[in-house]
Amino acid sequence: MKPLQFLALGSLAACLTAQAEVASEKNMTLKIASEIANATVQACTAKGYNVTAAVVDRAGDVRAILRTDKAGPHTLDSARRKAYTAASTKRSTSEMLENVQKNPAAQYLPMIDGFLVVGGGIPVKVGDEVIGAVGVGGAPGGHLDDQCATAGIEAVKDQLK
Repeated sequence: MKPLQFLALGSLAACLTAQAEVASEKNMTLKIASEIANATVQACTAKGYNVTAAVVDRAGDVRAILRTDKAGPHTLDSARRKAYTAASTKRSTSEMLENVQKNPAAQYLPMIDGFLVVGGGIPVKVGDEVIGAVGVGGAPGGHLDDQCATAGIEAVKDQLK
């Protein structure tokens, strides 16, 4: 076999192999995102908190967002950024905050564009795979935002399989 033919055959084999490697990922559906946002807002409203709940997909893109009538305008961006942070790091924003406070090397994480490292962002998982996240802004404390977000995820847990 001539070297040029061998090279062409090798290139073809490499292309076919590359095409066969397709990633399969689970992602946040609009139905589940809407249900999480609704359940999250309901959980906070029941406690008297005026909040915004934002649900993002695995890439951090908004799938659903709900804001109570009396939630402050800043809660929209806060909830979205918390959800984005949780989805992109695959950790709760409360964990991220703890990491930033304890680890000097992590002090620059909050400077990443779109990040908000305060409590209120929780990843949504199917098994161990993060398919998105929910972020809550407006409760009087990040730990309370976390509770509402967790309640929203809990409401759809049977669908997360």
